[in-house]
Amino acid sequence: MVYLAGMLILFFGLLVSIALHELGHFSFAKLFKVRTTQFMVGFGPTMWSRHKGETEYGVKWIPLGGYIRMIGMLPPRKGDAPGQVRQVSTGPWQGLIESARGAALEEIRPGDEDRVFYAKKWWQKLLIMFGGPAMNLLLSVMFFAILLMGIGTKQPQPVIGEVLACMVPASQSQVTECPANATPTPAAQAGLKAGDRIIAFDGKKIDDYEKLRVMIRDDGGKTVPMTVERDGREVRLDVPITRNQMHDLKDTDKVVNVGFLGITPIQAMERQGPGAVASTMGDLTARTAEALVRMPQKMVGVWNAAFGDEARDPNGPVGVVGVSRIGGEVAASADYSGAEKVSFFVMLLGSLNLAVGLFNLVPLLPLDGGHIAGALLEAVKKAFAKVFRRPDPGYVDVAKALPVTYVMAVVLIVMGGLLIYADLVNPVKVTG
Repeated sequence: MVYLAGMLILFFGLLVSIALHELGHFSFAKLFKVRTTQFMVGFGPTMWSRHKGETEYGVKWIPLGGYIRMIGMLPPRKGDAPGQVRQVSTGPWQGLIESARGAALEEIRPGDEDRVFYAKKWWQKLLIMFGGPAMNLLLSVMFFAILLMGIGTKQPQPVIGEVLACMVPASQSQVTECPANATPTPAAQAGLKAGDRIIAFDGKKIDDYEKLRVMIRDDGGKTVPMTVERDGREVRLDVPITRNQMHDLKDTDKVVNVGFLGITPIQAMERQGPGAVASTMGDLTARTAEALVRMPQKMVGVWNAAFGDEARDPNGPVGVVGVSRIGGEVAASADYSGAEKVSFFVMLLGSLNLAVGLFNLVPLLPLDGGHIAGALLEAVKKAFAKVFRRPDPGYVDVAKALPVTYVMAVVLIVMGGLLIYADLVNPVKVTG
């Protein structure tokens, strides 16, 4: 039951995030008087719906996204009257474009000429399409603000939790026992003990572990004075900081030769301020954008994990099924306290909203970013025409990009199906 509850929490958290994404589009569409006929969460057959005014609100059976239906998303050809579609098919792609254009224009009723999407000003179209991703980004900031400022997160403290017995390079970090004739760590040589609170290092006061870690890495090859608080009294030690192969703090795939002490700090729940939220969001945004760039490479790993013996990458992409399973796994785990479970759910929802928001900004149709790119191109063309005193070029004909749209739609469907299958047969695990 606890496992099921965890799955449902994340599942419905995702559905609410999807609904709010669509609400971001819907709010601006209503503000700029675009006729919007549907507001749907999910795809496929309709599970439930209700009409209010000119809009049908509902939930569909396949919870892999959502949409709002605005009339006039595809414009008529330049020179055609509203609602008119000329038969100018010169090939299969052109015929497909005109067929889709005609289907879109059939929804336009008399009197809707000023309520179609394509006729709106470029900045209005931009706001309508950016409203969805913006809602996800705002939700992400809200979740991380709740996590960091309200709940708090586990932060390393300048208190020794464990003194490592021997020197082990990063390439052998999985070793649990010291090999024969291994060199003792500087911490073991100096007599540091678990429970020691480090209050000074190399003559500088220490109240933050991250600051201490950087100082240790910078002092490789030196013997450094250190003061610790032990059993209520101060103890001064001289510690020979040696060099060791360690993972870089910013790029964990990179190994560097830096100063090494050989301690593991204790962790404690700690609330942080708005600055931590800003820095966390900046760091996560950069990492998420990089992950999106590497998505094709990551999907190869998902394929190998789904149809081969390769282990699933814990930092790779997961689908709705995988996210829900992770929620159930964490909820049912005895390795996390109640506060840690709440923190995990809030962090995961914040990360998912950030990923969804950034993914939708990719400038390709059918993603929101494709329409945003069209609106920006329209702005550039209008500005260029104004500067050089040329006629207004009008709207950008996004229908011409439909071949790319259909290819992208197929790619997204295949990716979604692959993730669902991989999440079922070889899911990502976050607990032992």
